Amino acid sequence: MARSYRIALLSGDGIGPEITAVARQLLEAVSLRHGFALSFDAQPMGGAAIEVCGEPLPASTLAACRASDAVLLAAIGSPQYDTLPREKRPESGLLALRAGLGLFANLRPVTIIPALIDASSLKREVIEGVDLIVVRELTGGVYFGTPKGRVDVEGRVRAFNTMAYFDDEIDRIARVGFELARQRRGRLCSVDKANVLDVSQLWRERVEALHASSYADVELSHQYVDNAAMQLVRNPRQFDVLLTSNLFGDILSDEAAMLSGSIGMLPSASLGEGGPGLFEPIHGSAPDIANQDKANPMAMVLSAAMLLRLGLGEEAAAADLEAAVARVLAAGYRTGDLMAAGCTLLGCQAIGAKLLEALEAVEA
Repeated sequence: MARSYRIALLSGDGIGPEITAVARQLLEAVSLRHGFALSFDAQPMGGAAIEVCGEPLPASTLAACRASDAVLLAAIGSPQYDTLPREKRPESGLLALRAGLGLFANLRPVTIIPALIDASSLKREVIEGVDLIVVRELTGGVYFGTPKGRVDVEGRVRAFNTMAYFDDEIDRIARVGFELARQRRGRLCSVDKANVLDVSQLWRERVEALHASSYADVELSHQYVDNAAMQLVRNPRQFDVLLTSNLFGDILSDEAAMLSGSIGMLPSASLGEGGPGLFEPIHGSAPDIANQDKANPMAMVLSAAMLLRLGLGEEAAAADLEAAVARVLAAGYRTGDLMAAGCTLLGCQAIGAKLLEALEAVEA
């Protein structure tokens, strides 16, 4: 019997529908090429869902995601929703989706594609050969800690959030980082602020204990988050796997994204324990260029490749999508965010067509 998978498809807002269309075409083509079947279950999320039912994550969308083999999300958000109560905004739907699927580990790889090396704002000698991955804890820390809120104190307004982690939450994300390091180059750098934060002191203690008990073969180092931010632009080649808490990973992974020259090139995966994973580009919904055929769909396509590899176990199909992206870039085709002298500027749909051509040209 042919392999068959169900994909929950969340195109979301802004440029989301445009890049989703490209990724779906490529997924359909590569599945035929490798002999497995994909069925897509399109569901509303973010602003698109707010327009339909007033909620950023309808119960029906979460149920469809839970029933899938993997979830592919494009982008959510728009300034028009910024005045809504926080729990009604698109971003709250994303947090609820991560929590609802039990997705505690976010993986953000940063690999420098040779054709784009001069697109980076950093010098060639700094970024050449960079190949790192940020492992970010996704369901704990300051974004989910309690208590949180606002109170009136003697005529002043005080707002507060709580950064909190249990030891087992730290252990499970550290295991993901150590296991990845074993599969890569054997180095893990844990990022914290243990010189001033109690929660970071526990983080460092648990990472060191797990290293001593189970992962002594992995080279472990520690950096304070402010130093790590500096080192990412000073000497990014020193990093293999970066292990971070939720807040620190949110910031550092976006900084690392710019090593590649454009945030429009980087995919991500959010994984849990046993259920479907969530795969999405790390860029936003870019409402300023929505419906203008200017979007860069390549991070979405690379997210689809991560879905194939990590979500479905279809390694060969994933490698073909990645090879198609590399081939298109090597041929000098660019969207506006990557445009350089001597290259050919194409829109989202035209880049999608070139990706399909390149996929057909990849050796099976």
